[in-house]
Amino acid sequence: MATVAARPPVSIAGVRLDLGGGRRGTDMGPSAVRLAGLHDTLRRAGFEDVEDLGDIACPGAETADPGTARAHFLGPISRACRKVARTVRDILDAGRTPVLLGGDHSLSAGSIAGVAAHHRRAGRQVGVVWVDAHGDMNTPETTESGNVHGMPLAALLGMGPRELTVIGGRAASLPADRVALVGVRDLDRAERELIRHSGVDVFTMSDVDQQGIAAVMGRAIRHARGADGLFHVSFDLDVVDPQYAPGVGTVVDGGLTYREAHMAMELCAAAGGLTSLEMVEINPILDVQNRTGRLAMSLILSALGKFIYRA
Repeated sequence: MATVAARPPVSIAGVRLDLGGGRRGTDMGPSAVRLAGLHDTLRRAGFEDVEDLGDIACPGAETADPGTARAHFLGPISRACRKVARTVRDILDAGRTPVLLGGDHSLSAGSIAGVAAHHRRAGRQVGVVWVDAHGDMNTPETTESGNVHGMPLAALLGMGPRELTVIGGRAASLPADRVALVGVRDLDRAERELIRHSGVDVFTMSDVDQQGIAAVMGRAIRHARGADGLFHVSFDLDVVDPQYAPGVGTVVDGGLTYREAHMAMELCAAAGGLTSLEMVEINPILDVQNRTGRLAMSLILSALGKFIYRA
C-alpha cells in the first residue's frame, strides 16, 4: 500500500525547449511524461489540487536565431527562460508547488531564477540539489560544444553571458554554498576547474558507489537547505543509467539505478522544504516504449511525497 506524506497544491508546466542541446527531441519531453499518466497517478496518490498550465511556448530551431559557435541559440533560449521564470514566480506567488517538465536543461536558468526571485522578495534564500551526470557549469569561454544546456548552473551562479545571468533580476541567482551537484560523471576539462573553484558541493558517482545514495543525498540536501530550509530539485534524467532511462539528451553509462533515483527523490520529500521541482532532458525520440517518460513521472511522485509504505 502506498501512502503520501504530504499533498501540496501542484501546478504543472511543460517547457518544450530543445535549442540547448546537440540533439533534437527534448521538446517532446513534457508530452511523454503526461502520456505516462502523470495526472491520473497524482490523483490516485491523493493529490486533490493539481492544475496543468500547459506548455510554455518556445521557438523551434528552424525559426530561431542560431547564435554563435560558442553559445548556440543563446538569444531565443534567454527569452524562453524569462517566460519560464515568470511562470514559476506566478505559481509560487499563488502558494503552489511548481513542477516543470522538460525540455533541455537550459530551462533551469529561468526556472531557478524565478524560484530564487520569489523567495528573495520575502528575505529568504533557496538552495538547489542538481542531480545530473554533467556539471552544467560551462560558459561560452570553456564549452567544448557550444550547447547552452551545459551552461545553466554557471549562469545561476553569475558566470557566463548576461543573457542568462540576469534573468532573475540580478547577476547571481544562487549562492554557491547552497548548491549540491549529485551523480556527476562527465565533465569538460575547463568546466572541471570552474567547479573546483566555485564553492559548489560535488558528489560524483564514485561517491555514490562508496557511500551509498542515502548518505550522499543526506549531505547534499543539508547543504542545499541551509538556514532557511528551502531547496529546489533539478533532476536531469541522464543521471540515471541508460538501461533504465535510454531516452535522454546526452547518454552517459554508469549512472544511478532505478531504486537509487527513487531513493534520492524520497529523501528530498522526507527532508521537508522542497519548494519546486523539474524533470529535464527527456527525449522520446531516443526512448524505448516511453520508459524514460514513465520513470520521470514516477520520480515526480516520489519527490512530492509518495512512499512505498509509511505507517
